[in-house]
Amino acid sequence: MKLAEAESTMQKSVDATQRAFNTIRTGRANASLLDKVMVEYYGTPTSLKSLANISTPDATTILIQPYDPGSLSLIERSISMSDVGLTPNNDGSTIRLNIPPLTSDRRKELVKIAAKYAEEGRVAVRNIRRDALDTIRKDEKNSELSEDESRDLQDKVQKLTNKYTAKIDQLLADKEKDITTV
Repeated sequence: MKLAEAESTMQKSVDATQRAFNTIRTGRANASLLDKVMVEYYGTPTSLKSLANISTPDATTILIQPYDPGSLSLIERSISMSDVGLTPNNDGSTIRLNIPPLTSDRRKELVKIAAKYAEEGRVAVRNIRRDALDTIRKDEKNSELSEDESRDLQDKVQKLTNKYTAKIDQLLADKEKDITTV
């Protein structure tokens, strides 16, 4: 595994962690809360984003306008069954999701969930480091790298790991601040 390849894979892990954070609600309406919702549309699991226009007309409401009016009940059922924790209000042509204010207990739970996502991201970065270090050691053992080159590359991989772990920690700190701000 080359250094640039390891770095790009670590960046992808950070991006995945950011996407996971986006699915955690913070008390404000955010269309990305519905990113993981899948709708059984004509027998195929389809993402909600591809079936409807999702907007946030104000800070406490998410408005869902299906492209196909016949899918309204399917979308409503999928949101009810999902882990979003919101009750859909169907008015016949759109679905409204009202975002209730978060209680302090719920905020604490959401911070724990965010911490879990951050730890998963850190583990992914460390796994990439392990793979890169294994490749470097194998190359050194096969005499493709000198001992000094190997140590230099191992140090660079560790610095990359520290850099991307710090990025995940910063994302977590930002998300915790977002969740705990009333």
